[in-house]
Amino acid sequence: MEAAGQAPAGSQSHDPDFPERFREFMRSGWRDAALDVVPRVEAPDHAKRRAELSAAFPGETLVIPAGVERVRSNDTYHRFRPGTEHVWLTGEHDPEAVLVLRPSDGGHDATLFLRPRSTRDTDDFFTDRNHGELWIGRRHTLAEKATELQVATAHLDELAAALDDCAPGRTRVLRGFDPAVDERVRAAAPERDEELARVLSELRLVKDAWELEQLQDAIDATVRGFADAARALPADRPVSERLLEGVFGLRARHDGNDVGYGSIVGAGAHASILHWTRNDGQTRPGELLLMDMGVENRNLYTADVTRTVPVSGTFTPLQREVYDIVFRSQQAGIDAIRPGVAFDDVHQACMRVLAEGLAGLGVLRVSVDEAMDKDSILYRRWTLHGFGHMLGLDVHDCAHARKERYREGHLDAGYVLTVEPGLYFQAEDELVPDELHGLAVRIEDDVLVTPTGARNLSDALPRSAADVESWLAARRAEPYRLP
Repeated sequence: MEAAGQAPAGSQSHDPDFPERFREFMRSGWRDAALDVVPRVEAPDHAKRRAELSAAFPGETLVIPAGVERVRSNDTYHRFRPGTEHVWLTGEHDPEAVLVLRPSDGGHDATLFLRPRSTRDTDDFFTDRNHGELWIGRRHTLAEKATELQVATAHLDELAAALDDCAPGRTRVLRGFDPAVDERVRAAAPERDEELARVLSELRLVKDAWELEQLQDAIDATVRGFADAARALPADRPVSERLLEGVFGLRARHDGNDVGYGSIVGAGAHASILHWTRNDGQTRPGELLLMDMGVENRNLYTADVTRTVPVSGTFTPLQREVYDIVFRSQQAGIDAIRPGVAFDDVHQACMRVLAEGLAGLGVLRVSVDEAMDKDSILYRRWTLHGFGHMLGLDVHDCAHARKERYREGHLDAGYVLTVEPGLYFQAEDELVPDELHGLAVRIEDDVLVTPTGARNLSDALPRSAADVESWLAARRAEPYRLP
């Protein structure tokens, strides 16, 4: 099955037309380098997860693709990032791979279909710019990949026949990742495939010990990235938002795989734009800077942390008043977290503090209770988003879970979620005093639900106003060095 969107080798105007003499020359004189492959340490976890999925769908064939490379422009591609569910079940990171779970006695047999290395048996190793080893590097053989991931493997060329043998009424596909797979296995009923996505999301809600190690690794790298950005932030002159984005991005690529999402670096009024990712503004002394950034580690788990800092190094009295409201709101949310607590109870704990703070600022035109009423929620004009979301392999993790297990459900030990309240006063908002225009604060941390309460996994990055000022001063006293 040819990867969707990839032009065949030799089809582009800049592809060379090699003469036979050159081809003969290229076929000779190569030494084959064997790889010393050992099983991945997390392979037993992947096998356990496949068994959990198997138990949810006895007697049915399950197809979970990694996805394919996506065209960025013409014949260049975006950096590939495999589908979350595929990674969670296999640990495989390469494009085009497809996991097929077929029913067997007592469960399912798992086969990972993938494209193995392009050996010197054909000219592909130097003529195929999409897959050839001289173009993209050596891939694993099927045997090497089976050893590494501890799962049976098969050549991708055999996938089409395997999928043609699937009975539509007893097959579920995780759709939207591989157009060729979606086309090959026609949906018997959309709700069947939707249920597969839902179950996978809900199985991923509780993080195991290895996953928590990966999240902590991503968070620790994120803390280092924030420190890098602070060192590159002068107190007395403007710098571009993109400089700070790039400094953090360097840390993400060095210490991890990439950033986990588009970094938000909002200086001044840009901080009030919730998903500001253009990052084409500049910092100004006297204003606030909001940075919402996270490293995705090399096993693709991501952090999600936000800090709002005073560019000059010290909050003004008004900035500090707003910051302290948000800080109290976040602390109220963290304090509310424990197993069995409703997700909405954490939300309400954060939001009431924000509403009370808005009243204290003279912004609310109604009582706090009226503003908080579910048929009113007038306070949300200045804080549109909720208190947080699940976190894991995706920055907004487990998004296909039923609302009864997520936003209308209860927390359980092993959940990891963000707590990120904020207040945002738009520059054009005529209902707030002039001195609040363009002022925005968000504080976000990554929190583990423990058996007895909550643990802030990102607490190495200071949160209170005084601690943020001290931290910023200390980082600025250090010279910026490459990671």
